[in-house]
Amino acid sequence: MSVDRSTAATAAETPAETPAGTSGAADSPATRLQALFEGHRLTPTQRRIAHSMVRRAADVPFLSSVELAELAGVSQPSVTRFAVALGFDGYPALRRHLREVVPAEPSAGAGDYNEYQQAVEAEIENLRHLAELLADPRPVQRAGRILAASRPLPVLGLRAAASQAYGFAYFAAKVHPDVRLLNEGGTMIHDRIDAAVRAGASALLCFALPRHPREVVDTLAYARDAGLTVVTVADSAFAPVARHSDLLLPAAVGTGLAFDTACAPMLLGRVLLEALCDDLPDAQARLEEFDAKASSRGLFVE
Repeated sequence: MSVDRSTAATAAETPAETPAGTSGAADSPATRLQALFEGHRLTPTQRRIAHSMVRRAADVPFLSSVELAELAGVSQPSVTRFAVALGFDGYPALRRHLREVVPAEPSAGAGDYNEYQQAVEAEIENLRHLAELLADPRPVQRAGRILAASRPLPVLGLRAAASQAYGFAYFAAKVHPDVRLLNEGGTMIHDRIDAAVRAGASALLCFALPRHPREVVDTLAYARDAGLTVVTVADSAFAPVARHSDLLLPAAVGTGLAFDTACAPMLLGRVLLEALCDDLPDAQARLEEFDAKASSRGLFVE
């Protein structure tokens, strides 16, 4: 399966368009925020601010520039420059605009939670945001078709994303005839992509999570140059991998603990598996065959 590269490039440059739906997701505060950023060339620092605003869409209209800077982990002048880059006179003008286009009440009760509960609540909010994005199933369905048509199907995930790639590849191998896991970096990774292309691969699935390794960005650029259609699950539509992805599906990570939590990317991976199965006509037969063999081998404790 091929993808028009000019169309793909447009989607990568304005990634906020990709997940937006035409039903419930179109009316969400996060989606309205993404529409505000659409078409602007943002620096990495500005993308970080935008990502933080989308994750806290309900609270952002009530934050000062200093509070937003602390939320995004940037300087206060960076927030001011970000507002100017969006076409406003300064942050106060941006905040007034946000209160008009993102009408919402600040979240209540957060102060009653300890730090562990706050981390769980943040993940619940990430899952709610994912549910809003999935109100339009077409991007995931398109990804399922692209991945199902690729024989073999390379699945990339390095460092923090390695477990996400492994989990997807483990289950996908139950229904897809040739899944190739790429979860270790190094000089061999380009060789393995070349081998997959020679064997007939037409697409690559990537899981990309913070902190984003430079090697992942370089590998996706190499994969696209080799002719592969790149489908990426990333923590944000503004992630560094966006410009090297033909189709990016965002799922936010939790940042409230010492190490990021990735419930939403994991669930999105399972949703992608469902879409993959929908486009593999023999998927159910393969699952039944596996179950029969597992039973005869006594593979699982019943």
